[in-house]
Amino acid sequence: MTSQILDKFTTLEEQRFLLPGHYTWEEFEKLEALTADAPGLRITYLDGSVEFMTLGEQHEAIKSVIAILLALYLFEKDINFFPVGSATRRGKEKGTSFEPDESYYIGEKKENPDLAIEINITSGSIDKLEKYKRFKITEVWFWENNQLSLYHLINDNYEQVTQSKLLPELDINLLLRCVVMPSIIEARKEFIKGIRQ
Repeated sequence: MTSQILDKFTTLEEQRFLLPGHYTWEEFEKLEALTADAPGLRITYLDGSVEFMTLGEQHEAIKSVIAILLALYLFEKDINFFPVGSATRRGKEKGTSFEPDESYYIGEKKENPDLAIEINITSGSIDKLEKYKRFKITEVWFWENNQLSLYHLINDNYEQVTQSKLLPELDINLLLRCVVMPSIIEARKEFIKGIRQ
């Protein structure tokens, strides 16, 4: 069955596949072990559901540009941060295991990151916010269809916001505009100019 799953992911584009059925944590760990050597394959677990995802070039390019621009902003504004990338968040007692595309501690390190960013080129089938809620990640940004949707954790539930509450001075429209620019050099110039105004 593992080879059939891996055969589904043969292109350079992002693909998602929700494995049919319900799996215990122990079964999930066996699936993880079986697919551990598959390059570029990410596995997510939430309450018995297992989703596989490959990371295509477009996914990785957008993730990298957002990370570069966000780091520029944080440096420029003298905001201390700890980037921890796609470090796995997992807990049997929480019923989930996943990897954000980017994640950050803002200010100082805490039990869990303050900000997580997820790039969605193809729509997924696992509840995206539930897994973050279980780790009490303060803010989650989703990139889909060249837009950013921002969610802030308020009273143990995520509410969609138009402006980051963690980084209230960050111009999200400027960030969006620069992420989709064809030249990263021009994007950097435009972004720096915008955040210095």
